[in-house]
Amino acid sequence: MADITQGNQTQSTQANRARNADENPVKRFFRATEIDTRLLGMVGALAIIWLGFEIMTGGLFLTPRNLWNLTVQTSSVAVMATGMVLIIVTRNIDLSVGSVLGFCGMIMAVMQVKVLPQYLGLEHPAIWIITLACGIAVGAAIGALQGSIIAFLNVPAFIVTLGGLLVWRGATWFVTSGQTVAPMNATFRLMGGGTEGSIGATASWIVGIIACIAIVGAILNSRKQRKRFGFPLRPVWAEYFLGILGCILVMGAIAIANLYYWPINIARKYADANGIAWPDGGLLISHGIAIPVLVAVAVGIVMTFIATRLRFGRYVFALGGNPEAAELAGIKTRWVTVKIFMLMGVLCAIAAAISTARLNAATNAQGELDELYTIAAAVIGGTSLAGGVGTIAGAMIGALVMQSLQSGMVLLGIDSPFQRIVVGVVLVVAVWLDTIYRARAK
Repeated sequence: MADITQGNQTQSTQANRARNADENPVKRFFRATEIDTRLLGMVGALAIIWLGFEIMTGGLFLTPRNLWNLTVQTSSVAVMATGMVLIIVTRNIDLSVGSVLGFCGMIMAVMQVKVLPQYLGLEHPAIWIITLACGIAVGAAIGALQGSIIAFLNVPAFIVTLGGLLVWRGATWFVTSGQTVAPMNATFRLMGGGTEGSIGATASWIVGIIACIAIVGAILNSRKQRKRFGFPLRPVWAEYFLGILGCILVMGAIAIANLYYWPINIARKYADANGIAWPDGGLLISHGIAIPVLVAVAVGIVMTFIATRLRFGRYVFALGGNPEAAELAGIKTRWVTVKIFMLMGVLCAIAAAISTARLNAATNAQGELDELYTIAAAVIGGTSLAGGVGTIAGAMIGALVMQSLQSGMVLLGIDSPFQRIVVGVVLVVAVWLDTIYRARAK
């Protein structure tokens, strides 16, 4: 058996050498590193957007403060976009995510402001945990309801979730008769970012080191698995390149986050409260990574694991690629659909917690148009509306692209109606490019 495996590896190596001899250096590089060229193109587009806004805003866009705020603002949509990938991959759509976010946000606000304090007292340490659990349960129940109607009653997802958009937005109003609920629990507010909702410089560097170790470990494990099953191996230089590039990107992001310091007034209050002498140059305290960004990254990692490593993820892509074949293969496609929408509901609740904590309030208008940004993020990130194709990382980068456009236009003083026009045009162009890409891939 070992001889057969070694022979297969030798044959594949010889075939790769023969093929590489006929390719230009650029193709050989991408083949060796296995970098997704579509994802790389999106990163290139993001870089162009950033550089363009940096020039147009006179150097305001690429400041640590704006980049830090940009990542925080992206977090809630990025969380929902990871679920929207699986929805669209199965040839469905969810137009209700913004309304579900608003409804879950209002439920969580009422729980921690009006209900739980009556039984546990104000600022009880368990309030934020119970609140978050209730929000996730409500989101999962809404997703299960909508998914069941789609799967078992054969009502198109477009119609069910369009109805959900209206129903849950109206239900949000009825919870408090349209009143805004505030303020949120102090611990709950940490999920929204801000000065207190960040982990600081030291903890950020520790997170960065752990991330780099994880990147190197993932590359080594991948190489080990390829050897075990006799798959072609990447060249050693490509492994080093990917590891070094990943670590540079992670540590660079940490460095930028640590360059954004607390506002002077907050830093002075902190110094006075802790008996710290105020230095001549001011007290520089780094924000570090914001907690909502950590939450979004954690969600992205978990969703990537679900989509690429679990049987459920394979079922999702099989269902999107060919529903009839998936049914004949014995996959319980209806239950897969229900589970996808339940997962989407849970992600909406997590996004609602981030959004509500960041605003320190729940309003009737919370989450409006988020369905547009979430769908656009998934599509811009390479998820095909024809089904069967999509990546979690691409959707999260797509969310960053959408928020970058919005943030840049705000810095330029562009009115909100024109911002929506730009978002709409970008969405249409993204779908058009996807159509061209699929046509060339055939």
